[in-house]
Amino acid sequence: MLIGEVARRSGVSARMLRHYEALGLVRPSGRTGSGYREYAPEDVQRVFHIESLRSLGLSLREIGRALDEPGFTPSALVGDLIRQTRERIAAETELLTRLCRIDATGPAGWEDVLQVVALLRALGSQHAAARQRAALHSADEVPVPAEALVEAVLSETDPHVAGALRWALARAGGEAPALLAAGLASPVAAVRERAVRALTELPGADADVHLGAALAHPDAVVRGQAALALGSRGVAEAAPTLIDMIVEGRNDTDAADALSVLAGDTATAAHLTARIVHRLADATTAPPARGRLTQSLAGIPGAGAAAALAELTHDADRAVALTATYLLRLRDTD
Repeated sequence: MLIGEVARRSGVSARMLRHYEALGLVRPSGRTGSGYREYAPEDVQRVFHIESLRSLGLSLREIGRALDEPGFTPSALVGDLIRQTRERIAAETELLTRLCRIDATGPAGWEDVLQVVALLRALGSQHAAARQRAALHSADEVPVPAEALVEAVLSETDPHVAGALRWALARAGGEAPALLAAGLASPVAAVRERAVRALTELPGADADVHLGAALAHPDAVVRGQAALALGSRGVAEAAPTLIDMIVEGRNDTDAADALSVLAGDTATAAHLTARIVHRLADATTAPPARGRLTQSLAGIPGAGAAAALAELTHDADRAVALTATYLLRLRDTD
């Protein structure tokens, strides 16, 4: 079979077939009387083998070893190819992400593109000062997509930089609440904590919706941060989680303060008092928790809380009775 026919059947150009021959990858078995290359069936089969290995990403040198070395084993080479391919995919994915983020800013010219690139690189800098400056500048004339800021927030370990990033994210708006909410599903506790903290500092109803959903999160830290934020904003749904925090002794002082904010009207104050009294009467509530619950009644206004404290002055637990007596005296002097 002449070279033209081989090229037609294999899809490999005659020029490439000559290149393969020069490299010693495939040599025609013979020549015609006119001196033309003549390929035997096994030569053509070797061409197909070369193309198959090229499709896996092997170099021509690696293909030569694979086809000609009797002791060559493919496992190590295939393992290297897998690693190289993964690295290439990761690099291409990173590039695609960067390009999409630049495109999202709607650059008007190359100067805008270069500014965004510089800011994105600074957000990924190894130096905390550079990251902090980038976070502060991102709220100025150079817009940075919320996705990039969220990614930085969720990975930031320096508290000063993290604060600057949360500030920038609160000003960025857009998809920030939903992106941070996705971070609550991270298997890493530190990432979940960063996500919920950033959510608590975002303005708007969208953030409150995600914080409301976080009240049912399996992570107690996430639930607690969401409840404190919602309670301070007067969202009544946070009350059960806040009372749980007082019982468990987790940020109990902050939780009690948030309850006092919730108790802004008579009906809500009465409802909260009833919940606290119910937990006080629960046989499973330990003495230290009963003491904290009694103290939380200090921030609840109204006759209901006063009556509950009066009842608690006769409690069998002396510490609870003394605390209730002291709090009643404070109410009488107000």
